[in-house]
Amino acid sequence: MTSLAENLERVEAAIAEACRRAGRARSEVELMAVSKTYPAETIAEAAALGLKLFGENRVQEFATKALRAADLRETLGNYSIRVHLIGHLQSNKAARAAEIFDGIDSLDSLRLAERLNDAAGKLGKRLPILIEVKLSREETKEGLDPESRDAEQLLEALPSLKHLEALGLMTIAPWGAPEDVTRECFRSLRMWRDRWAAANPKLNLDVLSMGMSGDFALAIEEGATRIRIGTALFGKRAPYKGPA
Repeated sequence: MTSLAENLERVEAAIAEACRRAGRARSEVELMAVSKTYPAETIAEAAALGLKLFGENRVQEFATKALRAADLRETLGNYSIRVHLIGHLQSNKAARAAEIFDGIDSLDSLRLAERLNDAAGKLGKRLPILIEVKLSREETKEGLDPESRDAEQLLEALPSLKHLEALGLMTIAPWGAPEDVTRECFRSLRMWRDRWAAANPKLNLDVLSMGMSGDFALAIEEGATRIRIGTALFGKRAPYKGPA
C-alpha cells in the first residue's frame, strides 16, 4: 500500500469518527483533495484511489498541469474528476480560470462574478461557484465581508448571471486559533448561509466548504458539507515558487 493510500485510510477513519460524533452520515461530507504544488501524476494516483474532487490554489500553476491532467483522465477513463480553484482569483485571470477549472470556490466580488459569467458564456458552460466569506481579521485572508454592501450586491446579482451556478459558501478559519475560535468561525459561516438563503430564495447555498487538515473534524461537527484536505493526504508540501 502506498503512503497516499495509507493517508487516505487514516483521513477517512477520522472523517467517519467526526460524522459519528456529530450524528451525521458520512455521505453528507464531500472530501476535496488539495493537490496544489503536486504534479498531475499525484492527481492521477489519488483518482485511482477513488478521490473525485481536487482543489488548486493558482491559475498559472494548474494551467501547467491541465493538459497532462486531461491526458491522465483519458488514461484512467475517469472523466468524473473535477478540479476547482480554491485560491484568490484576480479579475484579469477570470477568463483563463473559467476555461481550465470545473468550479471556482473563491468568488469574492461582483466584478469577478461578472467577468466569470462572461467568460463562461463564451465557453458555453455553466460554472459552479462558491462565495468566499472572510470571517477572520487576519490581513492575509481573502474573501467577502459578509456585512458589507458588496456582499448584498453580489447576492442580488447572482440569479441574473446565468452562466454561474451558485452552490454555497467557503471560508478559512484563523491559523492556529483556539478550538472555540475555530468553531465560532464555522458556526458563523453556517449562520450567514442560513440568513442569505432565507433572504435570497433563488440561490442554492447548500454547500459549506470549511475545514482543512488541522480542523476538519471541528468543521464537520459544525455542519461542513465539503472539507479541503491537503497535508493529511499528500504530506508536507514544499513552498510554491512558480508563477501566481
